Amino acid sequence: MEKVMGSGEVAGVEPGMGLLSDIELDATLQFGSRDMSLREVLELGPGDVVELDRHVSEPVDLVVGDRIVARGEVVVVSGNFALRITEVATPQLRLESIRCLF
Repeated sequence: MEKVMGSGEVAGVEPGMGLLSDIELDATLQFGSRDMSLREVLELGPGDVVELDRHVSEPVDLVVGDRIVARGEVVVVSGNFALRITEVATPQLRLESIRCLF
């Protein structure tokens, strides 16, 4: 998370962008992907396993819009899944992620 400075400004963000800092955005954790035909998807059932293109030791992506804004490892906090961030995209790339949503 960004640190909030005095007078409503957010550290590392362009002036005037602080007005947008309270907007809620959908964030997704992407564990990996796989191309599947419609037939394969329709044949899925309880207990089936879909193997992804990412090894379990590789970081998970935090995606906002269609951009990766951070990477990290999955952890459990109070019985819930969480992301421990290990890498963060540059502030400019993070802003571009937000801009693509408007």
